[in-house]
Amino acid sequence: MKFDILTLFPEMFEPIKQSIIGRATKENKIEINLVNIRDFSKDKHKKVDDTPYGGGAGMLMRADVVYDCYNSVKSSKSKVIYLSPKGNRLNQAKVEELAKEEHLVVLCGHYEGIDQRVIDKIVDEEISIGDYVLTGGELPAMVLVDSVSRYVDGVLAQDSRLEESFSNGLLEYPQYTRPEIFEGMEVPEVLKSGHHKNIDKWRREQSLRVTFEKRPELLEKVDLTEDEQKFIKSLNKDFKKKEEI
Repeated sequence: MKFDILTLFPEMFEPIKQSIIGRATKENKIEINLVNIRDFSKDKHKKVDDTPYGGGAGMLMRADVVYDCYNSVKSSKSKVIYLSPKGNRLNQAKVEELAKEEHLVVLCGHYEGIDQRVIDKIVDEEISIGDYVLTGGELPAMVLVDSVSRYVDGVLAQDSRLEESFSNGLLEYPQYTRPEIFEGMEVPEVLKSGHHKNIDKWRREQSLRVTFEKRPELLEKVDLTEDEQKFIKSLNKDFKKKEEI
């Protein structure tokens, strides 16, 4: 998987060179190429923006500069993503879908955005990481690259991905490590039992509990066994009792 990130601020991407993603780049599982859009400006001062037609606050990135930058990295396998609050919300399904691509070109806007004509010409999909506005597309691009990279073959062990939040439609169960007792709180006995069937059952129930408490709408999309449906009903009864107290 190759990522070409088109940005005015390549120095902002230092964080994604660390940890798991950094190791994956060193092992050639993924390639992250930072391309400075400013390098494609024909202006002697390397200006990349101009005032919008029709007036209005702020400046817009020029279509010709962005287009020349894109042309420097495009290939027959390129899928161009523009990070924008107008885009579809990034979720687990989209992350796994994008991880199947061979070449993602990630376009980061700045200022008041980018001339619409180049968006219409080169962008395959606009993606948002949430309903709020940031100063530029660099932070959303890092979120996208990090989340997608984890699902590229060889970056993570498959078992690790299977047990993460959203991987099975549920939030992840709580986890514990040493010390066995911390501030009077003990590790649940079942996790020390060595009984894998009971541990798996406990983890599944805890995952259901956490999802019920924090993101109950997710349960509507999960196929539950009859026993799990009963478990959710019991959680609902307990919740209603607490509300009555």
